Amino acid sequence: QVRLVESGGGSVQAGGSLRLSCTVSGFSGRDYTMAWFRQRPQSAREGIALFWSDGETRYDGTVRGRFTISRVSDTNTLLLEMSNLKPEDTATYYCALAPRILEVFPFSDEKYAYWGQGTQVTVAS
Repeated sequence: QVRLVESGGGSVQAGGSLRLSCTVSGFSGRDYTMAWFRQRPQSAREGIALFWSDGETRYDGTVRGRFTISRVSDTNTLLLEMSNLKPEDTATYYCALAPRILEVFPFSDEKYAYWGQGTQVTVAS
């Protein structure tokens, strides 16, 4: 059974930093796409950062240059390092896994089979 567990959320002042972690268990496939999504209050869930099994990454324009997605070497842990946080980054953050390489519309949440429970990030102005 594939399981994703996020951690690292919390409250921070604008301009601050947080690091989110997503630990994956029960999956050992070679090809995959992992992503961080977020759902801001009264908004639809949106994809913000992607990590492919070949190490390539992609970011949504709202976080590019401030957030970094990475995988901890030799572990099943995906990170999202967030800096220069803004009040509009306040959201519930989710990690997600698709057990294949997503090339078309990789930010489409319907393409991800596995999801974590979410972790709350609150940025105060």
